[in-house]
Amino acid sequence: MTPSSPAPLPLEHLGVIAVRGSDARKFLQGQLSQDVLGLAEGRVEWAGLHNPQGRVLALLRLVPDGATDVLCVLPRELIGETVALLRKFLLRAKATLADETTGWQVSGMADDDSLPASPGSARRDGARILWRHAADGRVLCLAPRTIPLEGAAAGVAVSAHAPLVADPDALNAWQRADVTAGLPEISLATRGEFVAQMLNLDALGGISFNKGCYTGQEVIARAHYRGRVKRRAQHFVLPSAAPLAAGESVMLADGRSATVVLAAASAAGRRDVLAVTQMIEGDTLALPLSYPLPD
Repeated sequence: MTPSSPAPLPLEHLGVIAVRGSDARKFLQGQLSQDVLGLAEGRVEWAGLHNPQGRVLALLRLVPDGATDVLCVLPRELIGETVALLRKFLLRAKATLADETTGWQVSGMADDDSLPASPGSARRDGARILWRHAADGRVLCLAPRTIPLEGAAAGVAVSAHAPLVADPDALNAWQRADVTAGLPEISLATRGEFVAQMLNLDALGGISFNKGCYTGQEVIARAHYRGRVKRRAQHFVLPSAAPLAAGESVMLADGRSATVVLAAASAAGRRDVLAVTQMIEGDTLALPLSYPLPD
């Protein structure tokens, strides 16, 4: 970042599950849609945790931490249930699962010139891990809370027990940028609502169709190989003075029903929303995302 770049934006709604041990990646390989065994240093990848019906229980960003360990970044509100579910399958694997949220600070940055432009490109900066969050240049930073974050006052350490407070307008702008880019999130309200492709997880590189079995694989593979996915997450601008919550059903101008995944305030009386709805030819309401949707 340049000296004139704004200070990092604390994203306190995100937390961290640490999976550590010699079998950590092998264990996650059998649970997630990503090819975890192929997770490369210098990359952060999307992954989905699904139920047997292929519906998404959590979306995770997989951050390599050394040769074996993986840090999973996801919303704090899902961490308890996600850890409890994964532990059911841990069995005799030489791995541990732990909620390490209090030990890490997740922050958003405007840019980092040292990172390649490709989303998911990552680098280590001492104890910090940074990766390209979106094609618009934004970056996510994962840093231990015991060291200063770039942009903080000199010599001021971030306490593990004192979450930083972000400006609400800045948080809304970040979320609006996520909507515009088409970056989904799962919350308690939408947990188990969508099949992976409805959230464009395939377009985001979060599904490997060449790896072994994982929970929900059969349904996800069938949707991939047997025809076009009929409902996907798309970007719309809706007239709404009131906030729109994840999981809320809205009506589009052409009469289609849509389910909100993410929403953010835009101009007065309007909301940018990422919502799952039926795909139609010549859609004049859906706005472009930062990536192409599969045919």
